[in-house]
Amino acid sequence: MNLVKDTVRMAPAVLMALLMAGCGGAGSGSATDSTTANAEGDTAQKYLSQPLVQHIYTADPSAHVFNGRIYIYPSHDTATGTPEDDLGSHFNMMDYHVLSMDSVGGPVTDHGVALSVRDIPWAGRQLWAPDAAYANNMYYLYFPLKDKQDIFRIGVATSNKPEGPFTAEPQPIKGSYSIDPCVFRDDDGTFYMYFGGIWGGQLQRWNNNQYDSTKGNRQPEETAILPRVARLDAGMKQFAEPVKEVKILDDTGNLFKEKDNDKRFFEASWMHKYKGKYYFTYSTGDTHNLCYAIGDSPYGPFTYKGVIMTPVEGWTTHHSIIENGGKWYLFYHDVQLSGKTHLRNVKVTELHYNDDGTIQTIHP
Repeated sequence: MNLVKDTVRMAPAVLMALLMAGCGGAGSGSATDSTTANAEGDTAQKYLSQPLVQHIYTADPSAHVFNGRIYIYPSHDTATGTPEDDLGSHFNMMDYHVLSMDSVGGPVTDHGVALSVRDIPWAGRQLWAPDAAYANNMYYLYFPLKDKQDIFRIGVATSNKPEGPFTAEPQPIKGSYSIDPCVFRDDDGTFYMYFGGIWGGQLQRWNNNQYDSTKGNRQPEETAILPRVARLDAGMKQFAEPVKEVKILDDTGNLFKEKDNDKRFFEASWMHKYKGKYYFTYSTGDTHNLCYAIGDSPYGPFTYKGVIMTPVEGWTTHHSIIENGGKWYLFYHDVQLSGKTHLRNVKVTELHYNDDGTIQTIHP
C-alpha cells in the first residue's frame, strides 16, 4: 500500500478516448456498472488485461502455486467512508478474501473471508497487503496491521487449507514492522521475509530496527530508505535473525538517493529466482513504476536493471511474479472498475525474459 492522492492518472490517449466517449464506464465507481459497460463495449478505455473478479474490489495480489492450483492473496478494498489523508487512512481494509484458479485465463473462485480484523487479538486497524507460504504441512498468511498504538507490525495466521480460514497468532512477529511482507522460499528450503514501505508504511520511522515517531521522509539529497529482510525460523512464525537492510545499487555500485524516486524503493517487495539469479522487484510509489534489481544472494546487494511495468491507471502499484505451466506471470492491480484510487482490481499478464536475463517492460 502507498499513500495516495485522489486523482487518477491516465495516459493522454486514454484520457482523450474518455473525453470522446462522454461518460465512460470505468469511472462509474460501481463494479456492476463497469462490468455491464465492458460487456456492451461502451467503454473507450483499452487495457492489457481485464480484472480477475468484479464482484469485490481487490489489490496487492500475492500469487502462489499450491497443489497445482494458483492461489492469490490480495488486499480487499472497501468504501469504508474513512476520510482520505496523506497517510492512506482511507485504505481501511477489514478482511482478506483468497482467490484461486486452475490456470491463468480460467474461472476464478472467491473462497470468501479468510481472515478478519476482528479475529486478530492485537488488531488496531488497516489490514494491508498480505502474502502466504506453505511449510510444515501448514499454510501461513502474513499480514501487516497497525497495532493498538497505531504502529504497523506484521502478523501471521495459519490454516490447513490454502484458502483458509486462517487463525491469527496472539501477537505480531517479534521485531517486525512496517508493511508489505513477501515470503520467499529458496531452493534449499530456507524462507526469507522481505518487507517495508515508506510514507504511510512508516518505514522512515525505523533506524537500526528502532522506532522513532518523529522521523519524517528523506530529503532529496539523502540516501533513500532501504527495504528490509529477515530469515524465518523453522516454525515460520518468528525471525531467526535480526532484520537487515536490503541494498539496491545503481550500475556504478552506489545507493540511490531519495531524489532518484523513479528507481529507489518505496514499497511492494517481491522476490523470485530465475536461472540461478535473485530478482528483487518493487514499486517506486510516487512515480508509479514497478522495477527490478538482480543479485547473487537472497540478502543482496541487488543491482538495478530497469522497469518491469510502467504506471497503471490509479495511484498505487503492487505486484507478484510466479511461474506456472512453463510460463511466467505478473499479477498487478489498477482501478479499471471504479476509477477510484482506493477501490482497485487485480489483474494478470504474462512476463517475458530476454536471453540475457533482463525483463521486457510491460505497458498495462
